[in-house]
Amino acid sequence: MDLNDLRIGITLLSFVVFAGIVRWAWSRRNKKGFDEAARLPFADEERGDKS
Repeated sequence: MDLNDLRIGITLLSFVVFAGIVRWAWSRRNKKGFDEAARLPFADEERGDKS
């Protein structure tokens, strides 16, 4: 095993981790939580709070 084999392994591992993160982010069971988080900046406006 030389340095190039190590580089190939790290590249493949990085791609697998990236693909896993993308799959997790686009999974349907996370949609509700992400939608709630996306509305957080507007939470004060919906309640009518004026700061």
